Amino acid sequence: MNRKLLDILVCPICKGKLRFDREADELICKADRLAYPIRDDIPVMLEDEARRISLEEYDALS
Repeated sequence: MNRKLLDILVCPICKGKLRFDREADELICKADRLAYPIRDDIPVMLEDEARRISLEEYDALS
């Protein structure tokens, strides 16, 4: 994931900062507990495409 792109992108719901999960190839919003997929190096920033992260995953992010 391009670092400059990551600095610009925000969560489409809360406008909060996103965290890049290299292993899962996702952008994670901790505030909304959503993980946005990255497909073919393109972040899919749609709420309907996002995956809700579990409490265990959320705790592991801290």
